[in-house]
Amino acid sequence: MKLVSRAVFAIVANAIALFVAGYFIEGFTVANDLVSLAIAGAILAALNLFLRPLLKLFFGPLMVLTLGLFSIVVSGLLLYILDIVSAAVTIEGYTALLLGAIIVGVVNAVLHGSARKIGD
Repeated sequence: MKLVSRAVFAIVANAIALFVAGYFIEGFTVANDLVSLAIAGAILAALNLFLRPLLKLFFGPLMVLTLGLFSIVVSGLLLYILDIVSAAVTIEGYTALLLGAIIVGVVNAVLHGSARKIGD
């Protein structure tokens, strides 16, 4: 049961993060439909679960050399894949992609951090 609640929380957190990025960044368009947003959040959660560890392993030396800043590029790559796979998210330009990766990462960190605080 705890696994299901974590998965649902990850989907909701990613959907909220995508909505916030779409609200604040010009060129980062997210569907206003709640179902499409939830599906995009689920796809991003799946990408983060399965693909992010492989990318971190592959780009590990670059992450060490840049003191972790290359993780923004990994997040941007995941958002780019989401843009290709999902019709609910449209990213126009590298600036919107970079800013979107930063905002999605920050919103996810805040939401997951607050959930851990509440759970303690």
